[in-house]
Amino acid sequence: MAGRVHHSAIHVRDMDSSLRFYRDGIGLEVLMDHVFEGDWPTLFDAPSSTLRSIFLGDPAHPDAGVVELVTFAGPDPVTADSSTAGTGFFLLSFYVDVDGVLARLGALGFGPARRIEQPAPTGPVSMACVYDPDGIRIELVGIPAR
Repeated sequence: MAGRVHHSAIHVRDMDSSLRFYRDGIGLEVLMDHVFEGDWPTLFDAPSSTLRSIFLGDPAHPDAGVVELVTFAGPDPVTADSSTAGTGFFLLSFYVDVDGVLARLGALGFGPARRIEQPAPTGPVSMACVYDPDGIRIELVGIPAR
């Protein structure tokens, strides 16, 4: 069996703000919200053995991927700045109704967005780039015509 991505996890500073962005703005649904006790300091170099995990995705398409929002009890570690296109983690990308998502994110106070119409073999594809509350670059890609 070939390897597959199970989920992508983001350690967030403010869970409520991140939920507003990903759930209310992007349109992902909460699949799980749980607090786990574990040896996270050994496994992740985490500041605590208490981890809150919220899985977000599309319950109608469980194979489409999951975004996990994570917080640990205690102080937050220093996080990298992802505002430039350097090496390392680059972005999370979502197929969405770009106009609808940008409208929701704007109403929630997130933005501004950069936007382009990218030529593609099936016609132009609407694309936008925004940043989540923790500075993670988010690419919004228009749902392709079928």
